[in-house]
Amino acid sequence: MVAIGSHARGRLAIFGAALAWSTAGVGQRELGVSPVTQVAGRALFASIALGILVLATERGRTFAAFRSIGQVGLLSAVLLGISSGTFFLALNYTTVANVLFTQAAAPFAAALLGWWLLGERISGRTWVAMSLAGVGVAVMAVDSLAAGFTAFVLPLVMTAAFAGTIVTTRHRRDISMMPAACLSQVLVVAVLLPLTSFGEAEPGDWGLLIGLGFGQMGLGLALLTVGARLIPPAEV
Repeated sequence: MVAIGSHARGRLAIFGAALAWSTAGVGQRELGVSPVTQVAGRALFASIALGILVLATERGRTFAAFRSIGQVGLLSAVLLGISSGTFFLALNYTTVANVLFTQAAAPFAAALLGWWLLGERISGRTWVAMSLAGVGVAVMAVDSLAAGFTAFVLPLVMTAAFAGTIVTTRHRRDISMMPAACLSQVLVVAVLLPLTSFGEAEPGDWGLLIGLGFGQMGLGLALLTVGARLIPPAEV
């Protein structure tokens, strides 16, 4: 990774994040707990995983790393918490394909926000890719209408929040946003904890939640914080 350019590293990191996130549907379909407990349980273990990464990478500067994210980092944490939470909730109300394809709309919002706020140029090739993704999103969004209002709205909220996360992370590319990613999952747990029912979880559910928290969400968010600093929002 060190031997290749930063742009290539950014692409590899985002590719890895996409692979990690793509496993969400498989794990979620096997869980036997309520949707809110699913989201909170996964966030709990993701926050632990990301906390361990922050401790390992900052080497004694953990508190300073959290303070350094500033107001932009706090905004990123809130947006990421909304995005990750609605992502997993949406899987309970519609198909995995609907959720993932709707997320493909994020480049539109991220590209426009990046162009407006950060002055990031949008290449012709990127416009073509975004347009193709837009056609797929439109088809999937229409299909999700049959599943009800919740199935339609949750993926759209997820996508808008995710686009904001990409842009804020890119804006503060001078610092690591991994502490913000960790904080986002702590916020999810704090908000949902009164509504959770961890007592209903079986041993198999706990195993899945640990796997989803550490691998699917923790690894995915860690790679996002790396890649979003290195490549433009539309490419992310």
